[in-house]
Amino acid sequence: MASRIHWFYYAAPQNFFDLCAKCWPWCAVLAAALALMGLWLGLGVAPIDAQQGEGYRIIFVHVPASWMSMVIYLAMGFWSVMGLTFKTRLSGMMTQALAPTGAIFAVLSLWTGALWGKPMWGTWWVWDARLTSELILLFLYVGFMALTSAIDDVKRADRAGAVIAIVGCINVPVIYFSVKWWNTLHQGASVSITQSPSMARLMLLAMMLMAIAFWLYTFAIVFYRMRTLILQRERESHWLKLWFEKHQTLQRSGV
Repeated sequence: MASRIHWFYYAAPQNFFDLCAKCWPWCAVLAAALALMGLWLGLGVAPIDAQQGEGYRIIFVHVPASWMSMVIYLAMGFWSVMGLTFKTRLSGMMTQALAPTGAIFAVLSLWTGALWGKPMWGTWWVWDARLTSELILLFLYVGFMALTSAIDDVKRADRAGAVIAIVGCINVPVIYFSVKWWNTLHQGASVSITQSPSMARLMLLAMMLMAIAFWLYTFAIVFYRMRTLILQRERESHWLKLWFEKHQTLQRSGV
């Protein structure tokens, strides 16, 4: 008889703590390797664009960063719903761990977009629908982090942050569909699920490698940050005291 699968095994902080320790180094190494490969292909090997010249190469960082800024916020919304619905301890920690990385990607998206916009549009910034909604996304990240850090009670901070994360998810489809809904300066999507890519295969490969690298980086840094948050929030737990005793014993024995 097949053994039962414990789907919620890693919902316990002590089990997820061990998983983070095992996963984050591998994710970090793979992220670095794929990022180096993607940058090499995108910046050095991919052909020059017929219309935009060398300036188009910024998309190999800009586009994956923009994707991740939206995906991470949706992930925050998901964990917020889980936390409010099931009262899971890990949910609040997950949103706390995701927010700084999402904010970094939002900044990277806006910064690389400005670098691309200056030679293409002749200006660093325009109040374009997509740029403005991406800026709002950055403000939502900053607002989430500011609010949750300002509230001393952890449970209250998690609930307040969850409201911002869930409501803010409305902005994500606005970012994605803005070029279709309004007449914007921003070009349309180069990669779409329903259409063939409008770029050379080598360019697409470089972009996909960078996207996967950013995903793995996110996993690595979130796993690493989750260990810190679990240590902070669970410091009075019996299992954590046993973990520290075991860790100290192994250090003394030289293992």
